[in-house]
This record gives sequence, structure tokens and C-alpha cells, in this order.
Amino acid sequence: MTALDPRFLGRPIAHRALHGPGRPENSREAIEAACQAGFGIEIDLQLSADGQAMVFHDYDLRRLTAASGPVRQQTSATLQAIQITGGETGIPTLPQVLEQVSGRVPLLIEIKDQDGGLGRNIGPLEQATAKALAGYTGPVALMSFNPYAVARMAELCPDIPHGLTTCAYTKDDFPLIKEARLAELRDLSEVEALNCRFISHNRADLDNPQVAALKDKGIHILCWTIKSAQQEVEARRIAENVTFENYIPA
Repeated sequence: MTALDPRFLGRPIAHRALHGPGRPENSREAIEAACQAGFGIEIDLQLSADGQAMVFHDYDLRRLTAASGPVRQQTSATLQAIQITGGETGIPTLPQVLEQVSGRVPLLIEIKDQDGGLGRNIGPLEQATAKALAGYTGPVALMSFNPYAVARMAELCPDIPHGLTTCAYTKDDFPLIKEARLAELRDLSEVEALNCRFISHNRADLDNPQVAALKDKGIHILCWTIKSAQQEVEARRIAENVTFENYIPA
């Protein structure tokens, strides 16, 4: 299994790219700003109606565009034509972002869970992601909250390091998941079961002893989402690198 590229442990990683005024999250403008500044980039993927991997965080268009309704009900062409609020461009596809980044900085890709249950309802988005990544030679890593998605990506892209996006797994965070399943996820045992090279853990739960235990076993610890220099100092007591927004790390 491919090791995590050391560049993921170097300069901090811009959460949903380097977004700010005129540079909406996950937009081409924010991605270009991160590349120009030399920061790694974290992006999110959702699925279009025609089976394309789209770079967009939310399930619904309402928060980030003037449109509304599920991303999954729109074609990739329609989504590309929907301007992201605060920017000048539409929702990009993963192939477009890969071409734009072109290996200049590390790219950390989160595959969004598609049913809210972190279950076995996977497949099309993982396939679209693997297809887009075929032949890409820049530093890239894959992750998801959904262990089944991570397992599938490990099968489809064995040469790309994979990890789990993790947290304290409370009922508030995952209201659709039964407590017994949350308890299984909470002990982070699936990290080793999936042969993950890293986790990206919620900064508020970095003191979890399971996180330190994984680090002692050589599994890299990233974290999300850091919003100040002070939070970064605190997170780096455990985390090897941070995903940040709303400030510029030193």
C-alpha cells in the first residue's frame, strides 16, 4: 500500500481550498489561490445525476448558490453552469480541478457519504472518482467518513493512500445512525482494519486516547478544521498537520 506523500505533512492544508472574499469554498478561484500560496488543498466530492464527481461540499445547492435542490438531481453540465455565490465560476468537476492543480500542491479529496448513514450505499461516486484520478501524477490522498467508501477506493485506487475522516461520532453529528454503530466507529478500530495511512480527525476530539494510540502505530494524524493560530498551536500537540480556514497559517 502506498505511503502518504510527505508533502501532506508539510505546509497546512486549506479547507475547501483557500476560500475568502471573491473565492467561495471549493471554487476554482479558491483552488487557484491555494496553489499560488503553496498550501495543500482539501476538497469535497458529490455525485451528479449523470454520474460525474463534482467538487462541492453540500448535498443541496441552496447554501452556496442561488439555486436549490439536491446536487444529485442535476447533470454535470447544469452544475457547471450554476455560479457559486461570491465567485465568478460554476461548480467544477473533479477532472477540471485535477487539470487546474496539475500536481502543484497536495490534494486531499473527501468523498461525501451519499445517504447519511455511513453504510453500504456506495459505488457510483467512488467509480467516478477513480476514473477521474486515472493517470493523475500529483500528490493526492483519499478519505471519507464512510468506511465502506474508503474500502472501495482502496480497491479501485490501490496506489493512492487512503484514510478515514473521523470525529467523536455523537448522535448530534449522525442522527440517522444507531448508537451501536456509532460506538463501533467511535473506537476507531476500522482505521487499522482498513489499513489506513492516516486519519483526519475533528480538532475538538484530538485528546481521544485512540488518536494517540494510532499515532504511536505510525498512522498519520491530520485534523479539521482549524480557524485560528491558537487553535493550530493546540492541535499540533497531537496532529502532524492541520486543515485550516478563516486565517492564514504562519
